[in-house]
Order: sequence, then structure tokens, then C-alpha cells
Amino acid sequence: MTGEVVAIEEEKGPDYGRLQWRILIGFVLGLLGGILVYTFARDAAWVEPVVTYVTNPLGQVFLRLLFMLVIPLIVSALVVGIADMGEIRALKKVGIRTLVYTVIVSSIAVAISIAVTNLIQPGAGVDPVEARAMLADGSEGAQGILERSSEAKVGVDAVIGLIPSNIISAMSDNDILAVMFFALFFGIGLLLTSGPRTETLKQAFEGVFEVSMKLIGLVIQLAPIAVFCFMFNLSAQFGWELLIKLAAFVAVVLLALGLQMFGVFPLLLAFLAKKNPITFFKETREASVMAFSTSSSNASLPTALRVAETRLKLPPRISRFVLTIGATANQNGTAMFEGVTVLFLAQFFGVDLTLGDQIFVMLICILAGIGTAGVPGGSLPVIALILGGVGVPPEGIGLILGVDRFLDMCRTVLNVIGDLVAATVISAHSTDVTGAEVTGDETLAAPELSS
Repeated sequence: MTGEVVAIEEEKGPDYGRLQWRILIGFVLGLLGGILVYTFARDAAWVEPVVTYVTNPLGQVFLRLLFMLVIPLIVSALVVGIADMGEIRALKKVGIRTLVYTVIVSSIAVAISIAVTNLIQPGAGVDPVEARAMLADGSEGAQGILERSSEAKVGVDAVIGLIPSNIISAMSDNDILAVMFFALFFGIGLLLTSGPRTETLKQAFEGVFEVSMKLIGLVIQLAPIAVFCFMFNLSAQFGWELLIKLAAFVAVVLLALGLQMFGVFPLLLAFLAKKNPITFFKETREASVMAFSTSSSNASLPTALRVAETRLKLPPRISRFVLTIGATANQNGTAMFEGVTVLFLAQFFGVDLTLGDQIFVMLICILAGIGTAGVPGGSLPVIALILGGVGVPPEGIGLILGVDRFLDMCRTVLNVIGDLVAATVISAHSTDVTGAEVTGDETLAAPELSS
């Protein structure tokens, strides 16, 4: 599936670039229009009808379309993502180490992002009266799309609750953790079962994934209008304070990404791979530039593969497996961005997230690293889902869409470099199926990549 997504991404690259410009224009026009209303016509009689009958309904249509696609997207992506790890049978310990490494490093990344956001509080300080009013409006608009259980489960009940007794009921109740557990479990079943029928079933899930991504691509075309509506509503209510909070949000995202890139990754390289971090970053400059310019982990995959084999001198069989899987299942930057975004918007709207809520956010972000497609708009439904799940107005997503292009470029660099770090670490500790140390011996046939 990864190779097919690369082809889709490369084909749609120019359109995505134009879409980003349209989103930016919608963001700026909505922001300026709202600030003008906030400054000169805050109490004008025409403002409320415009918000009630024009901008708010348009924004809610966009959100509902996204929520409609959440379940099929996440289920198909997780099932196919796990089932595509068929190389685990051949690589054995390499596959297991890749999975364990991905979960641990992703957990560290999300923990850093949540800790930094809690420490700096970039979204705090908004007038609580206005925040509660906005929260009430947002909750009313989102009612019927997402609802959380009235009583949060804790302790043993929370663990048991991860396993759905009825997957259809879990989907209808928007119990996303239970749905993700089912998708992961089902994907493992496909991975362990071989045969023409299971291959047909896997292709069916791939079809659902492709259709979901196609529909998301269509929905994303409405983003410029939705962003204009979101920003007009928000800036008309919060005024200039919105700009300050937005700048703080960008700074916190960059800080979190920097800590992972220049703090965690060098430690992993130095202690686990016995690799000089400075030398590593020099050798992977080409992949960094490609990731920054394309904003796509999948589109950067060919360059990353070449860098791994020609610059880092990693065993082709190991590096190709780890990088191909990592392009969709080891997205540290995306997971961190989602964590910061949810907590920032919760602070902005005055939603006090409990420890249980933040653990819920962490789990979703970690699992979304596997289930979020490495293509434009892939993380948007996940962020909207988490926002609704913790009681934050989903229309707040318009805030981050306006600055998403630049942050997307930055987090993609972290995604791609993180995959190369993973390949370096795992190559340093991997053995082939005979138990001998893995080298670049071409007798170990590398898995072919789809074009």
C-alpha cells in the first residue's frame, strides 16, 4: 500500500500546493474580517445572523463530512498497515524490534509534546466568559457528531473497556480506542493468516482505505471556505488576542519537535547505534531537504531509501523494511503535532483536561501514528475526532489549518529523519534468519517497492 500512496501523493502534489495557498487566503481573510468586526462592529445587529445562518453552518458541514470518514479511514488504515507487515515472517526479530521501537519512541514523542504544552500553556489566558460561550456554541454545533461516555472508565474498567464486546456498537458510540483495538487485532489476524481469501479481504480493506482517502481529498477542497468561516467566528469574538495565542502555538510545536530531533534522536544514535549524531545529520541532509520541500513522508521515501543505502551504508534488507513501514507507522512529528494541537485548543477554550483525558489523548496520538496516512489531510479527521472526544469545539481546528503548511514541513522532516534513526538503530542490533550479523550482502534479497 505504501508504494501506491507514494504514487498518489506525487500525482497530487501540485494540487495540494495550490490548496494550501487557498487555505492561507481563507485564513487571512477570515482573520482580518473577524478582527475588523471585533474592532468596529462587535455589537452590530447583522453579526449574529451572519454567524448563525452562514459561517457556522458552513463550518459544521465541513466538520460533519470529516467525522463521517473517521471510522472507515482509521479501521482500514490500521488493518492494512498491520497486514502489510508481512515481512515480519521473514525478518522475525527485526520486525518485532521495529514494532517495539516504534511504540516506545512514539510514546516518548507524544509525552514530550504534552509535557511542553502543559508547562508553557500557550492557549491559556483567554477570557473565561468568552471561552465558555464559545465552548457552549461549539458543543451544540457538534452535538450528534461525537459524544463521550457520561462516566469515564478508570483503572481495570478502562483496560477492559479497550476490548469491544460488539464492534458495531463501538463504532456507533464513537469509542475510538475500542475501534482501534479491533482494527489492530484484525490486522494481526490477517498478518498471521495466508491464503487467497484473506488476500481478497485485505484488498477489500485497501479499497476502503483508498476510497476514504479519495473522499477526504474531496472534503479538503472545502477547507478554504471552512477555514474562513472558523477564523471569522473566532477572531470576531477573541480579536487580537487570537494572533498572540496562534504565535505561541507555533512556537510550542517547534520547541517540541526540536526536543525530539536534537534531544531524543541523538541519544538513541549515540547509545543504541553507537553512531555520531553530527555525522548522521550531515549524511541525511538530502532526506531532510526533500521532506521539508514536499511535506510528505511518502513522497520522501525514495530519497530516504537512497540515503540509507548510499550514505548511511545500512543493510538494504533492513533499511528498506524499516523505512517502508516507518513512512506510515513511525510518524513522530505527526503524533507530536496532534498532541500539542489538542492540548492548545483545550487551553484556549478553557477545557480542563484531567489526567485520564490526557492519557486518552496520548493513546490516540500514538495509535494514530500507525493509522494516519502520510498524505495531505491524513491527520485532520484524527485531530477533529480527539477534539470532540475531550469536549473541545472541533471548529477550533480552523486555528491550526492557517499555519499548518509551515508546521507540516517541519514535522515531516522529523518523521523522515525519525525513520532513518530507526533504521540505523535497528540495523545495529539486527540479525538475519540464520543468526549471523546482517550486512549489506545482496544475497539477502530486499523487498521490492511498488512504484
